[in-house]
Formats: sequence, structure tokens, C-alpha cells
Amino acid sequence: MSAAPGGMSGPIPDAGRAAVFAGPGRPFVHRTYPLGPPGPGEVLVRVRMATVCGSDLHSWGGRRPSPAPGVLGHEILGTVAALGPGVTCDLRGAPLGVGDRITWTMFIACGHCYYCRALDLPQKCTALRKYGHEGAEGVPALLGGFAEYCYVLAGTGIVRVPDEVVDEEATPLNCGVATMVAATEAAAITVGDTVIVQGLGLLGLYGVALARARGARMVIGLDTVPERLALGRQFGADLVIDVTGLDGADIVQRVRQACPPDGADAVLEVCGVPTVLAEGVQMLRKGGRYAVAGIVFPGAPVTLDANVLVARCLTVRGVHNYHPRHLLQAVDFVHRHRRTLPLGALVDARFSLAELDAAFVRAAERRVLRAAVVP
Repeated sequence: MSAAPGGMSGPIPDAGRAAVFAGPGRPFVHRTYPLGPPGPGEVLVRVRMATVCGSDLHSWGGRRPSPAPGVLGHEILGTVAALGPGVTCDLRGAPLGVGDRITWTMFIACGHCYYCRALDLPQKCTALRKYGHEGAEGVPALLGGFAEYCYVLAGTGIVRVPDEVVDEEATPLNCGVATMVAATEAAAITVGDTVIVQGLGLLGLYGVALARARGARMVIGLDTVPERLALGRQFGADLVIDVTGLDGADIVQRVRQACPPDGADAVLEVCGVPTVLAEGVQMLRKGGRYAVAGIVFPGAPVTLDANVLVARCLTVRGVHNYHPRHLLQAVDFVHRHRRTLPLGALVDARFSLAELDAAFVRAAERRVLRAAVVP
């Protein structure tokens, strides 16, 4: 055991285990990595829980390039094991100490480049790094959630998690929930809107709930899984449509019939299926807004009638990552709505690190909404 740096309580273990991504289609490899005290601006975190996100599945399935060896997992909840020099408080200015439960932005930004400073887009930093998407051959190697420990680097936004929020509610905050806060903002959803949500996985269910919280008068959810359609109603959807066996024209017709006089005000794409974009633009009224957030892998060509965008004066916004303020808003939303919505139930299966291969299979088969890995 290594001694903790000044001001820290308790020793730091000499090593931590990780389930390492070895490449698409290959089993995870279990390795042990040395641990040391965090450097300036860094935090060493003991991972409490990490969940399997859609982009993890894309890496595992070979649809999205990801370094191998690497430690996947970016939806992470952890307990502070040690604070590096200069780390005193979270994004709100709340003091941080050993033992605090924290979440953090899934990306690391430099804070100095054109995108960070001039455009206030740190999520598109020119030197951007992302937890769960880094190689495991550098120092530190542990920069993902499917491990016992994770280093939180300087340039990351950290937020203390309220005590009332349980682990299952808190773990998806720094990807799924914060992303949907950004997506509903990008779609400019407001009081009286009719909103369509394409896909009722965790992102889509939060999209339904957030649209409601922003004042939408009607929310319609689309999916093929009966359990997810039922959850859509629990999260506030007025209408859910099982699109199994329906072609695009049928889906558009059913949606437009439910949104008189001329279609929906806003559409949220969170299913990760490129072909639905052509359907989504057809669902919108003139002047409608479309936020696309689920297509997070390269090589996703789409064919659509571009004249529809022009003739109907549509706005299409891509949402990738989020601003740190969206993470703060996500924490507040979950804290406020945890008693009225079954948020914790969305993390519906638990696996150990040794069972990570099984967790990915279950998630890929859509037999679970969010598989949790508890080291």
C-alpha cells in the first residue's frame, strides 16, 4: 500500500484490477495495473458502478474505433480515494473530500483552445480526451469505468452526488442523462410543444421525461420492445407506437395524424438507426426542430429529400457530448424527480467485472436497458 498525499486519509492500494478491451469480438482480458497518488488537478476514484452505454457496444461490436488495449466505460459513479494537489471543490464550489460520491464530465478539455474559450464548446475541445475511449498503455492507464479504480484528470468537471440519489440513479448521469439535457435544449422544447422520441432506451425515456419537464403538451415514443413501450408511458408519454413491422411511410403517417394540424414541433433521435432521419424530418411541422443524438459511430450514410429541410424551414442539430452545465442540470433533474419517476429501475441488471462479457451480450441483445458493472 502506498501512503496517501498530505491532507488525504487512508492509504492508496498498490494496484487495481480492470477488464480490458482487447478488440472487437474478443473477450475482455483481466489485468492488474499499478496505482499511485493523483497528480496536480487529478482525483483517484474507487469505482462504485459503471453502466454499459450504446457507444460502449459500438466499440465492442467494431462499429466505432476504440484503442485496444483500453478500459471501456464512461458512465461511472465513484468514491474519492485521493485528491491531487489543487483539487478542493466541485463545479458548484462544494468542497471535495475523501469518501465523497462523485460523477464527472465524460470528457477532458484543455480550457484554453478556440473551442473552449472563444466558442464555449469545451465538449469539442481540440485536445479532447474521453473516459472509456483511451488506450491503457499510457500513464495513468485506468481511464475507464470497467475497473476497480479510475483517474479523473485535470480539465474534467466534477460534481458531488446528493446523498439521496442511489447508485443506480446516479451512474448514467454523466452520459445518458446529461446528453438528453443537451438534446432537449438543442431541440428548443418549450411549453405547448408536441415532441416525438425515436427510441425508448435510457436516453429516450429521459427524453420523454425531460420534454415533459420543459412543458411539452404531448410526447410520443417510438420503439419495438414491449417493455420499453410500457416504460415510455410511465415516464410521461401520451402515446407510444410499436413500430415493429411498419415501414417508414406508415410510421410518419401515424405520427402526423397524432400531431394536428401539421406535424410535431420537435423530434429527438436517440435510437442510433441512421435510416430514421428521413422519417424524422417528415414528422415535423414547418419550422420544426430535430435533435440527432444517437448516431455515435462513423459510416452512417443517410438518404433523404433535402428539399424538405429547405421548403419546410427545418432546423437539424447534432448533439455530441454536452456542456458541463448540462451535467449539473442532469444531477438536479434526477434529484428532483427520483420519487415520481422509476429512474433507478432503468439500471436493470448487475454484473461483476468477471461477468463483463455477459453484460455486453445482454445489452447488445436489448434484454436490459442499462447493464451495471459493480467491481
